[in-house]
Amino acid sequence: MGNEGVVAVEKALSLLDCFKPGEESLTLTALAQASGQHKTTVYRLMNSLERMHYVIRRENGCYSLGPRLLYLGKLYEQSFHLAHIVQPELHALAASTGESASWYIIEEGQRLCLFRAESSEGLRETRLAGSSLPLDNSAIGQVLRYWGLREPLFDRPPELPLYTAGIRDPHIAALSLPVFGEGDTLAAALAITGPVSRLTPESHKTGVTRTMQDTASRLSLRLGASKSFCDRFYPR
Repeated sequence: MGNEGVVAVEKALSLLDCFKPGEESLTLTALAQASGQHKTTVYRLMNSLERMHYVIRRENGCYSLGPRLLYLGKLYEQSFHLAHIVQPELHALAASTGESASWYIIEEGQRLCLFRAESSEGLRETRLAGSSLPLDNSAIGQVLRYWGLREPLFDRPPELPLYTAGIRDPHIAALSLPVFGEGDTLAAALAITGPVSRLTPESHKTGVTRTMQDTASRLSLRLGASKSFCDRFYPR
C-alpha cells in the first residue's frame, strides 16, 4: 500500500497548525498567508473543519480551534495512561521548588512537552503542554538524547540533574533528569524551568536536587522500572 496520502486532508490539517500561542484567533486572510494556500481553498477547507467541529467561526469572521480537538487531545493523553500518575507529581514538584515542572518525551525527532505544572511565582517560564521543540543542547534535550537516543554526549554518566541556562531564551534556565520505565529504559525527561535569577548552578546544592531525584525515582518505579535499578540510579 502506498504512502501518498490525500492532499486535501493534508492541506486541511496544515491549517490547524497555523494556530499558535498568541495567535488563537485568525482571519481567513491570515490563514491563507500562514499556510501559503489560496484564500478560496482555505475558505472551503475551513467550512469542512467547522462542520466537523475542529474549528469555530466567530461572529467577527475569525476562526479559532474547536472542541473536537480538545476531545482528541484528551484521548491522546489518556492513551499513555500517564496523566493520573505524572500530573500529581508535577504539581507537587512545582509547589515544592517554586518553578514550573514538565514531562518531555521524544516524538518525531523532537521533544514534546506532554504534561506541565506551572509555577506559582509571578516571574516564570510558561509553556503549553503539547508544545514541540528541537532536541537541542538544553538540559531536557541532553537527557532525551543521551538516555533515549544513546548519543555519546558524555564520557561518563553526568551529575544529575543536568543544568543549562540561556539555550533557547537568555533569561531561562532548566534542571532535568531522566525517568525510566519497563526494562529500565527511558520513559521521559523530568524538568523544572524558571528564570536564571532563581534557577542557578548552585541549585544543585539545595534541596531541589534531592526533590527532583525522589520524584523521578517514584515515577520510574510506578512506570515499571526495577527497584534495584532505581536504587542505583537515584542513590540517597
